Order: sequence, then C-alpha cells, then structure tokens
Amino acid sequence: HERGGLEHSAATRARQGRRAGARAGAPSAMAGRFDPSKLLSTIAQRGTPLLAGAGVLVGGGYLANNAIYTVDAGHISIKYHRLSGVGSSTFREGVHFMFPWLERPIVFDVRARPHTMTSLTGSRDLQMVSISLRALCRPDPAKLPEIYRMLGRDYDEKVLPSIINEVLKSVVAQYNASQLIMQRELVSKMIRQRLVQRAADFNILLDDVSITHLSFSSEYEKAVEQKQVAQQQAERARYLVLKAQEEKKRTIIHAEGEMKSAEMIGDAIKQNPGFVELRRIGVAKEISQLLSKSNNRMVLSTESLLLNLMGGSQDAGQQKGKK
Repeated sequence: HERGGLEHSAATRARQGRRAGARAGAPSAMAGRFDPSKLLSTIAQRGTPLLAGAGVLVGGGYLANNAIYTVDAGHISIKYHRLSGVGSSTFREGVHFMFPWLERPIVFDVRARPHTMTSLTGSRDLQMVSISLRALCRPDPAKLPEIYRMLGRDYDEKVLPSIINEVLKSVVAQYNASQLIMQRELVSKMIRQRLVQRAADFNILLDDVSITHLSFSSEYEKAVEQKQVAQQQAERARYLVLKAQEEKKRTIIHAEGEMKSAEMIGDAIKQNPGFVELRRIGVAKEISQLLSKSNNRMVLSTESLLLNLMGGSQDAGQQKGKK
C-alpha cells in the first residue's frame, strides 16, 4: 500500500513538472514567433512597392499643383528663374507650365486703370490754382521684364504722382488764371502731350488724360465776382446814358414836330379862316361818337361840348362884320 502511494505521488509530481515546463516554454515560443527583426524584414519585403507607389502619387500631385499656372484675361505673365533671373518672354492668358521651385510666375494686369491726382500750383499771374487730373494708364506689354526690374508691379504708384505734379506745375505756370478757364481745351491738350512723353520714359502707356476739376482761391473768386458785378453795373449805366440820349432826341424831335405843326396851323388859319371851323367840326364829331357809345345819359350844353356849330359860324360872321 505504501509502495502504491509513493508511485502515485511520483506520477503526480511528474505531471506537474511537465505542466510547468509547458508553461515556461510558451512565452519563448511566442517570442520566437513575433520577433521584431523578422517583422521589420517582412514589412520591408512586402511594403517597398506600396511606399514607392505612394511616393509617386505624392510627387505627381506636387508637380501637377506647382508646375501649372493660369493667366486670366487682361493679364500677362513673365517668369523668374532662380538661376537666370527675370526672363524676357511674356505669356498671355491661358494655361502655362513651369519648373517647380526653380521658376515662379509674375502676373501683370495690362488693362487700363484710372488714376486721379490733384495738384495745387500757381499761374503766371501768381494765382493759386487747384487742378485735378484723371489719367488712364497701363504698362507696355513688350516692356514688362524691364518694368519689373526697375519699378516692380506697383509701378503706377511710384511713377505717376511725381510726373503728374511736375507736368501740371510746368504747364499751368505758362497761363494766366483767365486763360486757364477760356483756353481749357488747349491746356488739357498740352498737359496730355507732355505727360505721355514723360510716362513713355518709364514704359507706361496713357490712353486718356483729362482735366476733371479746376478751382481758384476764395479771394480770387471774390475778386472775379466783384469784377463781374462792376462790369454789369457799368453796362447798366451805359444803357441808361444811351436811353437818356434817345429820350432827349425823342423830346427834341417831338418839340420840333409840335412847333412845325403850330406854324402850319397858324399859316392855315391866316390863309383860310374856315380851317378853324373845320377843326371844330372834327372835334364835335369825335365827341358825339364817344357820347353815343356811352351807357350814361346826361344833358350838357352844346357850348361845353363844342357842338354849337351854327353858333360858331355866327360868331365868325359877327367878327367879320366888326372888322
């Protein structure tokens, strides 16, 4: 019985030893299966094509995004190369190619743009004049590389203010204040000619130049207004003098006519006493016509109305008998 118990315990210990050995060997087997070096070598063998494909896609996307650029309508581009500098070729609207990193596009707006400048200058008669000028300018498309080298893309802000002020002061100083108003078209033409010549030195084209505003100092405007008022008053006085002269002539002519008429009537009475009776009859006829048209009814003596025609003839006969 004791021998059987010893064998049973020995078998039990043997089984436990085998289980412990199996448990101790399992981590080593797993460590052998997931070896990092083996894992990296497997990934390197299988992932190289994938990495190459991803690199090709990324590189192609970068080239497609940076090797193509578009020029809009009304614009022209030039290229700047990192090795050779600004190129001499120009590229109009459309899609164009360039080498990434080595080249970059420089786009210019070649459409006419308005610029308004105001300058305070003096005229030939020392009057201060405020003149505003509006110019439509654009760069010369054939000279874009030179413009970029000399001035940059903000060429208009660097050049136009100085040359416009210079031309305005030189031209306005040649005219009086009154000439600037009366000869405005001639002044504008001269300003345009000189401004076009000055802008051409910087490869800038001017499509139109016009004077938009012209004003003088308040003192000069008051003096001009007073002068106009004085001229109007002088014209009115001249008109009154001429009117008085004409009235004098009319009065003299009227008096001469009256005198001539009185002389003629006196001569007629002397030559023919019946002339008075004839005039008396004419006056009586006019009075009777007026009374006949009146709505009033009244009784008046014929003597007061010169209607006593027979009485007049009797008086004339009595005067003849007295003579």
